[in-house]
Amino acid sequence: MSSKLKLWSMKKQQQDQENANPRKKKVSAAQLRVQRDLQELSLSSTMKTVFPNPDDILNFNLIIEPDEGMYKGGSFTFTFNINDNFPHDPPKVRCTQKIYHPNIDLEGNVCLNILREDWKPVLNLNAVIVGMQFLFLEPNASDPLNKEAAEDLRTNRENFKRNVRTSMAGGMVRGIRFDNVMR
Repeated sequence: MSSKLKLWSMKKQQQDQENANPRKKKVSAAQLRVQRDLQELSLSSTMKTVFPNPDDILNFNLIIEPDEGMYKGGSFTFTFNINDNFPHDPPKVRCTQKIYHPNIDLEGNVCLNILREDWKPVLNLNAVIVGMQFLFLEPNASDPLNKEAAEDLRTNRENFKRNVRTSMAGGMVRGIRFDNVMR
């Protein structure tokens, strides 16, 4: 049998099986890739993933609890929303709390180059998560979303550290009340 015929008969057999069991949902390429990325994930003890809907691996939460740096003692939750065009499109990542950080704005948008212009389909979820963790170890004042926090970090590091501590405890910085993220 030629390989073309064999392939056609395999496709027909697959369609017949799908028609026989219509409740079995098709798995998208994005779901397969996310499943592989999640299996290869190497989370440190300061991070964990949570799946609000265990049947939906394209939408999950990442919790980062830094054990060093200025954000030590905090617990930060990010939502990951992955569309069906993943890995060609990067995941959409958003912080669920209002925090004082130069690379995270007050609406929770995250400024990480690999989530925007530097995204490539060869990158995986582990690269994104490592990048997220790095934002808490080394906030980047040169590519800010929160310009006031970036300015504080650039001009007065000690004042920035005080503002981080105040904001993490649910206090006010520059007239804005932040969420208490202390664990």
